[in-house]
Amino acid sequence: MLKTVQAGLVAASLLVSPIAFAQKAESSAAKKELIARILKLQQPAIEALTISVLSRPVNELAAKAAPQLGRVPEAKREAVAKQIDTDLRKFMEDNGPGLVDKGKVLIPQTMGVALDEKFTEDELKQLVAWLESPVSKKFAEAAPDLQNVYTKKLVEDNGKLLDEKFNALQTNIAKQLGMEGPAPAAKQPPAKPAPKK
Repeated sequence: MLKTVQAGLVAASLLVSPIAFAQKAESSAAKKELIARILKLQQPAIEALTISVLSRPVNELAAKAAPQLGRVPEAKREAVAKQIDTDLRKFMEDNGPGLVDKGKVLIPQTMGVALDEKFTEDELKQLVAWLESPVSKKFAEAAPDLQNVYTKKLVEDNGKLLDEKFNALQTNIAKQLGMEGPAPAAKQPPAKPAPKK
């Protein structure tokens, strides 16, 4: 009896599913068009995000190299610093555009799929209307300035304290590992005393 009921349910679902599938496919086509518009509108921000993925380790490498410049003989220091800067810039120029191109292929497969899963067609219409609005465009243009003002003030107000705390953390971890603290070149040079009159 149970097998007969299960077989009946499977048969019923097979009869209903083509109709449901056809309805979903119609909706999906409209959603896909909206998603494509959203992704096109967001292309500059997505490209900036892609470049930031590449620039983050490059910036970390530059930050690690900077203290080591103190170990380079003074006569060669400026030339070495310029060469490192040139190498880092060349790396970004050589690899940035290719990564952006590869990212363009991934956008529909990742962000596009997520938009399709998380938003209804009506919500996507509202999102497109917002992204295409003059206020949204103005906000997007202002966003870098807004972020710069915020991060500048955040660093001004907290940078020194966080640097001190980070150095203490680094020293503590180095001690736990049986290593010396941060290299002297990484520390700020002591303030020079004022000349006596």
